[in-house]
Amino acid sequence: MKLNFDIDIEKKYTMKISGAEAVIRCLLAEGVDLIYGYPGGAIMPVYDELYKFQDQLHHVLVRHEQGATHAAQGYARATGKVGVAIATSGPGATNLVTGIADAQIDSTPMVCITGQVGRHLLGSDAFQETDIIGISTPVTKWNFQVTEASQIPEIIAKAFYIARSGRPGPVLVDITKNAQFDEFEFSYEKCTGIRSYVPVPKLKQDKVAEAAALINSAKKPLIVFGQGIILGQAEAEFKAFVEKTGIPAAWTILGLSALPTDHPLNVGMLGMHGNYAPNLKTNECDVLIAMGMRFDDRVTGKLSTYAKQAKVIHFEIDPAEIDKNVKTEIAVLGDVKESLAALLPLVDQKSHDSWHNEFKELHQIEFDTVIKDELNPSTEKGISMGETIEMINKHSKGDAIIVSDVGQHQMFACRYAKFNSSKSNITSGGLGTMGFALPAAIGAKMGKPEREVVAIIGDGGFQMTIQELGTIFQTQVPVKIVILNNEFLGMVRQWQELFFDNRYASTRMTNPNFVAIAEGYHIKSKKVTQREDLDAAVAEMLASKDSYFLEVMIEKENNVFPMIPTGACVSEIRLS
Repeated sequence: MKLNFDIDIEKKYTMKISGAEAVIRCLLAEGVDLIYGYPGGAIMPVYDELYKFQDQLHHVLVRHEQGATHAAQGYARATGKVGVAIATSGPGATNLVTGIADAQIDSTPMVCITGQVGRHLLGSDAFQETDIIGISTPVTKWNFQVTEASQIPEIIAKAFYIARSGRPGPVLVDITKNAQFDEFEFSYEKCTGIRSYVPVPKLKQDKVAEAAALINSAKKPLIVFGQGIILGQAEAEFKAFVEKTGIPAAWTILGLSALPTDHPLNVGMLGMHGNYAPNLKTNECDVLIAMGMRFDDRVTGKLSTYAKQAKVIHFEIDPAEIDKNVKTEIAVLGDVKESLAALLPLVDQKSHDSWHNEFKELHQIEFDTVIKDELNPSTEKGISMGETIEMINKHSKGDAIIVSDVGQHQMFACRYAKFNSSKSNITSGGLGTMGFALPAAIGAKMGKPEREVVAIIGDGGFQMTIQELGTIFQTQVPVKIVILNNEFLGMVRQWQELFFDNRYASTRMTNPNFVAIAEGYHIKSKKVTQREDLDAAVAEMLASKDSYFLEVMIEKENNVFPMIPTGACVSEIRLS
């Protein structure tokens, strides 16, 4: 369908407009109503047009361009829509790169628009000129530099199509200043396909049948599921498959919330700080069924020993992931929702009771050794991260979106947070970006204003994007912020304790008065130092209709276990 736009984007006619105005109209045509950004000289023409359309397109002024990308990520992860970030040239564009790289490795749909110096200045080292196309090429799904105004509609249409289709990812469009000022005859046509780009492989029914036969013959099958279930909107089909086959299902941290955490067939988290049972049973199962996950190193540990006894079935949308890390017996390429719909009628109804009992026995060992003390520490110990997460569970009842930063608190949040519905766990998985959570929580709350959004952040990561408290103050977005403060870079300190003979090199934090800073932004704040005050403080935070800042002083040397040391076999998991 080809459309021409006036203010009413449904009204069809042709008009001559500037490239800057075309950018705004393209965004509106793609259904965008919220963008995050920071203005500057090279993108100023677009901002000038944005001013005229502010009743249709809401712009959120962040305090740093990195915050724009993380907020766009949080919005995309919570809604399933494409997040949009905008910045000027030079340092404005380069400040987007961390968030773009994060979105690339975590398959988050995002379109970034940057301004650029005029076409005649390209390559001259002009003021605030950087080769953002060259810089961003390794961390984008696609990028393009626009030098003519007439290119804008086609390129932005392609950008949104590429960002959201197939395995999603970030796209960057760099627009020279002359292209923003020049006028042309505008019309817009949404992109529905690009030659040579096949976002979704065609499902092969014979591969589905082979997979079903192997699943039906398995005695000790194990499902490993990742974010692909969420990105493919296949939660209902996946739940039906799990329940029909009776196969225990374990998740990667980005797969968390695709299946309710309290589901009886959900056996927990895989990987370095994952649960004892699924990690051990990975090297005992006879059939390993991987769905929408990529076998990254934090899940597999030592590849040469990973699941060597198992026949691996890999359901995947991206052909590049097949056999990249783990050799597969059967690869089922395609959209996971379609694949599961085809698979479900072919699999047998089973329970695998004796196999499940093995998981339960190992879970009891982990509970007695680790979980019980973490969630209910002795009175001699300080407040633990685990009990803080458990208190949030108590008052949120598993209905909140939890946005975690990176470090020990992230692992505690992933291990102990309860989720009833999908798209509820938002964290930086592959890149592990400290500073992610605060701006991502802003985007998640703006994308899902009806849901409670709680950011779980360490004292280190918080200070990397602390300035986004200003965005919360200006927008009045009611995000709840929980700082788990142990006055250390906790995860690095844990490694220094375990592997570097307690040499705490550059990991002790001398922190400011966080409550005073939050109150400086007029955010209601509280600091908890005693266990007996935690319950009431969390209840007050979640009952608040406004943003709320809660600092919890936790045990300084609170370690997260189990743990698989880097490069170790998953069966070498340590409980202490």
